[in-house]
Amino acid sequence: MAPIVRAAGPSDTAPVVDLLRAARPHLVVTPALLAWQATGKPAERFGMLVAEEGGGIAGVARTGLLHESAEPGLGFVNLVVRPEGRRRGVGSALLAAAEERLVGLGVRRAYARVADEPAALAFAERHGYRSGRRNVILGLDLATALPAAPDPPAGVRLGTAADLVDPRPLYEADLAAAADEPGDVGMDEISFDDWRAAYWDRPDLDRALSTVATADGAVVAFTVALTDGRNRYLSGMTGTRPGWRGRGLARLVKHASLRAARAAGLRWVFTINDAGNDAMRAVNAWFGYRPAAAEWRHLRTLQK
Repeated sequence: MAPIVRAAGPSDTAPVVDLLRAARPHLVVTPALLAWQATGKPAERFGMLVAEEGGGIAGVARTGLLHESAEPGLGFVNLVVRPEGRRRGVGSALLAAAEERLVGLGVRRAYARVADEPAALAFAERHGYRSGRRNVILGLDLATALPAAPDPPAGVRLGTAADLVDPRPLYEADLAAAADEPGDVGMDEISFDDWRAAYWDRPDLDRALSTVATADGAVVAFTVALTDGRNRYLSGMTGTRPGWRGRGLARLVKHASLRAARAAGLRWVFTINDAGNDAMRAVNAWFGYRPAAAEWRHLRTLQK
């Protein structure tokens, strides 16, 4: 019997979270986050589809627009299928429905994050997705010792995102740092209001652990902490303004954030690095991060 594919509803968030946590342990995901994504990010037009089989959720597709890019018509579709649902048509049915939704949103090219596993890569290739850049997922156990804290350069002050009365300086630093970040899709056109709705207001953002380095009233470096309310932390982004690089600011803000995370009782920390981002990978190696998994970003043209 073919799986039933439908739009996810509020009662699906808990089983979907269980599925995502089992399949992608590095993800920091909660029912509150999924519920918020469905209603709180209008620019992204987030939508989640689930496949039912045997009375349970056999797979999920998360879809939406890559609205940070100046290039129109870019979207994403990320699939996760339970092992017992594979080779039974669950993934194919979900992908077809997800692509139909994206076409309805005007998406011309769809990106997908595909686990670096033979079966997942073969599935993507069979469905017309071509491989792009590789991401390395790194993990750190905060029960281990951190390196000694670096000293801040003269004129640089450490604080947290919770200290920011107005998040606009963080928005400006985020755009400046992301301008030359390695990746398939850039963050080159996102308004402050859309950035605030997509990132500042998300429920898993821990502002007390997200650390900023400021100088002359501007945020010159930062690291964003996403947490699950239990024991996991995902680095959403660590960045330094181009004119401030080479001074150890990425290590400085990450060290302060990780130290605070450990004091708050968090244990497992993950970060996702583009395989070509040698500078950030070197920073994470200094902290003791180790490879936990990998994924490839794939692309398919849905319409001309």
